[in-house]
Amino acid sequence: ILKDTVEESGRLLGADHPDTLTSRNNLATAYRAADRPNDAIPLHEETLTARTQLLGPNHPDTLTSRNNLASAYQDAGRVNDAIPLHEETLNALTRILGPNHPHTLGSRNNLATAYRAAGRLNDAIPLHEENLKALTQILGPNHPHTLTSRNNLASAYQDAGRVNDAIPLFEETLEARTRILGPNHPETLITRNNLAIAYRAAGRLNDAIPLLEETLEARTRILGPDHPDTLTSRNNLAMAYEAAGKPFRPEEQPGASA
Repeated sequence: ILKDTVEESGRLLGADHPDTLTSRNNLATAYRAADRPNDAIPLHEETLTARTQLLGPNHPDTLTSRNNLASAYQDAGRVNDAIPLHEETLNALTRILGPNHPHTLGSRNNLATAYRAAGRLNDAIPLHEENLKALTQILGPNHPHTLTSRNNLASAYQDAGRVNDAIPLFEETLEARTRILGPNHPETLITRNNLAIAYRAAGRLNDAIPLLEETLEARTRILGPDHPDTLTSRNNLAMAYEAAGKPFRPEEQPGASA
């Protein structure tokens, strides 16, 4: 339907009419949501070119298109193509809307995530730190966006080998998500797994193993034994058992079938 809408709008209104550009962007977004970034990218490129020419590089619609194209590049593994677009978008949003506007905060997170994917942790960490500070001040420490930002910073610290900086952030995020979302919410399970992995990296196996067991039990019960997240949990627990010198018997694990 979206593809038909783009074709019909282009025929009736012209390829560069605002409504056609919006339809093209919507189709590209649908392709991304369907995990088809290589179909989305040409549409996003075409839309960005047209909006830049018609509206200028700093128009809100142009900035949206630039961000969407960068995200599609990143989805396709083209992180080095994504980074310049994210940088350009963040610079424009900071200048136009200010450093603490929600759109700016989102753009800063996108750039930090791209830097992290490219292994540029020394560039990613300051951006994550800046975002967490701003979100904590603006939204409060327990807002979902703040919790996500805290988790992102903790993950960046861990990637950089700063596990002792990561652990308190993961602990704080897990406490808040457990209290606000419940112990079995998907984001709570992700955070519990992240904290356990950090404990394991720090050699704190006696702290890691109970969290990994709890996560495996919940994912087995909620998602089923063969879900990818459950399989990841089982592998993580097996690795922790091996590191602790304990035998891992899947049939004896929480959630295993009798």
